[in-house]
Parts: sequence; structure tokens; C-alpha cells
Amino acid sequence: MPSLLAPVSALLRRLSIDTFTILLLCTVALASVLPCAGETAVVLGKVTTVAIGLLFFLHGAKLSREAIVAGMTHWRLHLLVLASTFVMFPLLGLALKPLAGNVVTPELYVGILFLCTLPSTVQSSIAFTSMARGNVAAAVCSASASNFVGIFVTPLLVSTLIVQGAAGGSSLDAVITIVEQLLLPFLAGQVLRPWIGKWVDSHKPMLKIVDQGSILLVVYTAFSESVNEGLWHKLSGESLVALVVISCVMLAIALGLATWTSRRLGFSREDEITIVFCGSKKSLASGVPMAKVLFAPSALGMVILPVMLFHQIQLMVCAVLAQKWGREQR
Repeated sequence: MPSLLAPVSALLRRLSIDTFTILLLCTVALASVLPCAGETAVVLGKVTTVAIGLLFFLHGAKLSREAIVAGMTHWRLHLLVLASTFVMFPLLGLALKPLAGNVVTPELYVGILFLCTLPSTVQSSIAFTSMARGNVAAAVCSASASNFVGIFVTPLLVSTLIVQGAAGGSSLDAVITIVEQLLLPFLAGQVLRPWIGKWVDSHKPMLKIVDQGSILLVVYTAFSESVNEGLWHKLSGESLVALVVISCVMLAIALGLATWTSRRLGFSREDEITIVFCGSKKSLASGVPMAKVLFAPSALGMVILPVMLFHQIQLMVCAVLAQKWGREQR
């Protein structure tokens, strides 16, 4: 039996299908079978809000100011990454509008548009850049800047591009809420870094637990609400397959444009790697908490489903690319 499982384990490792992905699938399955409701949902919602605040506090305490300063000199690189994240992706999402109602449901298309408004990832962008021997300092700064800018830009893009499924209130209200729940804890962590930074750096497994745990909590509560509203009756197998195909096409376009543009503008190989990984990714860690603020609870399941699928596809594809480029750079 172990010899039969070895090829499967090797394939999963190569595709970057890790424990967290399995936990995500199990969480969706649990919410589908045993969705929370009533007082339980209220309590879990409050716990989730606290967990998300703690998550961003720890990220603020973890981020080195020296790394930020070292990467800030590459302003052309950062502008290109921000343009890819907040201009190219939303335009790509709008270009997919003819598919809404034909290939995917209107609710899923809202999720695709929301995905296109999100900032880049932080941890995986840095990890893949390092693996591929790119400019790690610039990746730290660029990915962090993307998440900081996203706190303000994502709600504005959502209010501009998306109407259906969005929660009530103005984009300014959404920005204020996100600042309170995400930015203030992050800044508090940065302020306290001189005192707690070493402790946080030495307890990275704890940060990983908080990171993944808060996402799983939001996914469970979001899918529970959506299941109670009839999520799986609205979502067909054809729409799910179409969503996977669309995610793959979007990622391929983003990777191709990032590579072509960085070469046309004369960036070095190291900077090109950073641009490709930081400019083609979308953050699940930031996206799920933002969706919780920006959308009505009944719409959350459909909204975060495209984010979850794109997240895993980008990890699998970028893991292969990073390994390939890393071998070429030796």
C-alpha cells in the first residue's frame, strides 16, 4: 500500500496541494452538511472578526521595516505590479462580462469581479520569488504595498464595478470598516514590532495557525449562510467547471502580460521574476475578510468561491514555475 500511495503523494507535493487546501475542502463540506445558524452563527461571526484582527496584527509585527526600505527604491517595479493588480485584472474581469448568465451564473460573475479587485498575496509571492531566485527585497515591498493599497482601492473598485450582492453603505463606509478591522491592527503590529518582533519571528507556526484558522472560520460561516440560502441549488456542475477554466485563462493572461511587459521595459531577470509572481496573484488571506465586510452574508459563498479556486490554481502553477526558474538560475 505505501508503494501505491507514493506516486500520489509525489504528485500532490509537485502540484502544491497542501494540508490547507484539504482543510478548505473539508470546511466547505462541513458547512454544506452542518451549516451554522442562529446564535451559533452570531458567536462564530464575532470570533472570526477577532481572529482576523489578530491575523493582521501579527502580520504587522512580522514585516521587517528594513526589508520595506530596501525594496522601496524599485518604484518602477512597484508601479507595474500595482497596475497589473488593480488595473489589468479589473479590465480583464469586465471583458468577461458577456460570459455572465451564459457560462457562469450572475452571482459567480460577481465573485470573479471581486477576485479581480483584490490585492496580491504576500507570503506566497515572496516564497516563490525566493525559490525562483528573484528580487526578494522588492517582492516583500511590492506585495506589502499591494495589500496596503488594496485596503483603500478594493472597496472603491467594488463599488464601481459591482452592484449585485454588495452590502449596503457607501464605498467610504466600506473603507472605514476595513481600515478599522484590518489596517489598524496591522499598524499596531508595526508599532510594537521592536518589542515583539523577535518573539513573532520565532513563533512562525503560530502565525500560520492564526492565518489559516481565520480563513477557515470565515469560509465556514460564509458557506453556512449561503447553504442556508440554497447555494448548492443555484450552482451547477457546468458553472463550476467553467469557473475553473476561466480562472486558468485569467492566470495565463496575467502571467503572460507580466512577463512580456517586464521584458519590454528592460527589467532584469530578478526583477522580472518578482513582477510575474507579485503581479499575477490574488490574496485569499485579504480577500475573505474583505468580502465579509463588503458583501451581504447570503452572497458570501458565491463571492469567495472564485477566490478560493483561483488561489489554489495560482499556487499550483506558480510552484511549478518557481521550481523551473530556480533550476535555470543556478
